[in-house]
Parts: sequence; C-alpha cells; structure tokens
Amino acid sequence: MKTNWGAAFQIAAVYVGTVVGAGFATGREIVEFFSRFGLFGLIGVFMAGYILTYMGAKLMRIAAAIGASSYEEMNVHLFGSFFGRIINIMMLFMLLGVCAVMLSGAGAVFEEQLGLTKSLGIFITIALSLAVMVVGLKGVFAVNTFVVPMMILFSLILFFLSVRLPGFINQIVFIPFAEDGWKAVIGPFSYTALNLSLAQAVLVPVAAEMKDDNTVKWGGILGGIALTLILLSSHLTLIMLPGFDTFEIPMAVVMKQLAAGLYWIFVLIVYGEIFTSVIGNIYGLERQIKKHIKLPSMLIVSFLFLICYFISLIDYGTLLSFLYPVFGYISLVFIILLWMKPVNPKKR
Repeated sequence: MKTNWGAAFQIAAVYVGTVVGAGFATGREIVEFFSRFGLFGLIGVFMAGYILTYMGAKLMRIAAAIGASSYEEMNVHLFGSFFGRIINIMMLFMLLGVCAVMLSGAGAVFEEQLGLTKSLGIFITIALSLAVMVVGLKGVFAVNTFVVPMMILFSLILFFLSVRLPGFINQIVFIPFAEDGWKAVIGPFSYTALNLSLAQAVLVPVAAEMKDDNTVKWGGILGGIALTLILLSSHLTLIMLPGFDTFEIPMAVVMKQLAAGLYWIFVLIVYGEIFTSVIGNIYGLERQIKKHIKLPSMLIVSFLFLICYFISLIDYGTLLSFLYPVFGYISLVFIILLWMKPVNPKKR
C-alpha cells in the first residue's frame, strides 16, 4: 500500500499544531507536567513522547477505518452509545475550557511580551480565527504547515544554546523537592490523555477525510516524533532557566536571555502556535454543534468565542494550572479505551 507522504506531512503538521497550543508553546504546560520534577520529568517526557506517537497514530487510524466525521462518533465507538454521549458533553466543556486557556495565553503574549493589554490580544486572536474559519479545513492546514516547522526549528535552536550553558548535566539529573511529587508518575499519562482526547476534535475529521490507512498512520507517527522532539528540547531548555516556574511564558524569557536577536520572531511563532490551537478547537466544536443545531457556521463560531472570551479573562497561569490537570485525569479513561480498541483498517 502506497503512502501519500505529502498528505502524511500535512496530517503530522495539524497534529503538532493542535497539541502545541498555549501551554506547550509558552512552556507553562511543560513546566506543570514535567520540568518541575527534574530527572523524573525527563523520564516522563520520553514516556509521553511514546504514547503521543503510538496512540496518536492509532486514534487517526480508527477514525479513518470507521469514517468518523466528528469526535462524537469516535467517542460513541469507544465508549458505546450511552457513555459516549456523556463523554461528548464533557468534551464540549473541556474544549471550551481549553480554547479559553488558548485565548488567555494569546492575551498573555500581548501583555507580558509586547506591553499591550490582554484584551487587545484576545480580540485580535478572535478576529484572525474568524478569518481562517471562513476558509475551513484548508485554512487550518495552511496555518499549521507554516507554523509547525518554525516551532521545531526554534525549539532546537534554544536546546543547542542551553547545552552550552555551565551545569547543564547537573540540571538534567537534579531532582527538586515537590510536595505533589506523585504527579510526576501520573503526569505523562494525564498529559497525553488530555492532549489526545482534545486533539481528536481536529484529528478525527482530518483522518476520516484522508481515508487511507497507511497515510494516516504515518501522519500520526511523524506528528508524534515531532511532538517528542519539541517536548524534549523544551524541557531541557527550561530546566536551565532559574525560577522557570514563576513565569507566564518561560520559553520567551529563555529566548530573550540566550538569543535576543531572534526574540521577536520567537514571540511571533509562540503566538502562531497558540493561534493554530484556537482555530483547531473551534473548528472541532463547530463541526460537532452543527450536527445538532442547524445554524450558520459563523454564528456558531461567534457564540463559542463569546463564551471562551469571558472564561479567558481569568489569569492565564491560574487557568492552565487548574484546568489542565483536572481535564487530564478525566481523559485517562479515554486513552485506556483507545489503547484497548482494535484498528481494523478498511481494505482498499
């Protein structure tokens, strides 16, 4: 069976772009789940990378095999009709919550890095998202295909600059004290469960539209490898920043210290990654709601953004630290059932 490598790379870019949202690109999410646990966090990064690669590919292969047009159909396939509906209602609130985190992250970029107001950043992000939503899935593909390679490049640049700093090896093996150290064990699982359960809002319709099992499988594998690379390089970069857990956007602080000349480009890339996750989540939500409520797409999207806007007014760091771990624990059931479910690809 031939693989359409161009399509596989597009799928990989959408996968990375959906997962690398506000928390990931800014570094806050990596700090919360991994970096604050030192060496145990590094082990967690490798575990998370493997799960994202294997389970991401499996998620999309199942979606293509059953021809699921939305995450609702996928959840019914995994959980059954009754529990699938309950999970879908929870997913709706989770996607809204994460979209609010993304908008809050965009506002934090404008506030902390540009010296502008948080509200201005949020309104600009909403306006740009509405413009991309008019184009549809092609717009989601186009934005991700540009932003994702740039994010990988800048993550590697920061990593190579960090390696040259004194005490790098000592920081890798250092195990700091953490009152909630038990979270280092469950972190890789709750982190990947959260990201995969939310990413399915975009990945399921994308995989179903692509149909070809081999192409979808390699798209998931390539995307998972890229995510592992960004996660690993970001973690090894963040541990070299003193007081990394005190910053809203620690990756930007690192860039300012290590490569000031590239700082503004990096801020733009971070914003771009937040933006891709916003449009990905909203696209998935709009597809889902439209199946039940026959209203114009732009009206649905506008209403969703209105809800997300009010939630996003809460402080970005507070919002992420509270919502992401809670959503991660809820999503653990999803990843266990996904692991147990066979793929059964369609014969072509």
